[in-house]
Amino acid sequence: MAMFVMLSRISESVARFLAIAGGLLLLAVVVLTCVSIVGRALFSAGLCCGPIRGIYDYTEIAVGTAIFAFLPWCHFRTAHAAVDLFKSALPDVMNRFLNLIIDLGMLVLASLIAHRLWLGMLDKQRYGETTLIAQVPVWIGYAACLVGAVGFVLVAAFCVLRSSRALAIGQEPAEGQI
Repeated sequence: MAMFVMLSRISESVARFLAIAGGLLLLAVVVLTCVSIVGRALFSAGLCCGPIRGIYDYTEIAVGTAIFAFLPWCHFRTAHAAVDLFKSALPDVMNRFLNLIIDLGMLVLASLIAHRLWLGMLDKQRYGETTLIAQVPVWIGYAACLVGAVGFVLVAAFCVLRSSRALAIGQEPAEGQI
């Protein structure tokens, strides 16, 4: 019991940290975009140096990174989109079994995504590919997304444990454990 609570808190902390980091990253993109737009407008009036060069490249990398940073929190809170047409008609034990199957599937998917991001990062690093305008090495975007993907794997592994435990003890996790 104490081990499960500790793992729950660690998983929640990892997921929460990544989600907050992703949110801050999106806020930074908003600020940079606003600065770039204002710079473009002031440049037209002859008052400033112009827009931020490569803002599209930075935005693309940051938004992708933020999406991966949100995945662990979404999964920890069981907030993924779901179609529950038959859930109310099934017995509770079957719903808990389906939750376990879904969590196992998410663990496999998260592991596959992290693995492919790792291989993609190595490939982009090996060939020295850069973004078109800012010339940022593309592997940096892969590495940033990989942080969230690894967090997703860790949280998904905990969610499998949580679902297994709920199936074994015959009840859904308490509100504080979701």
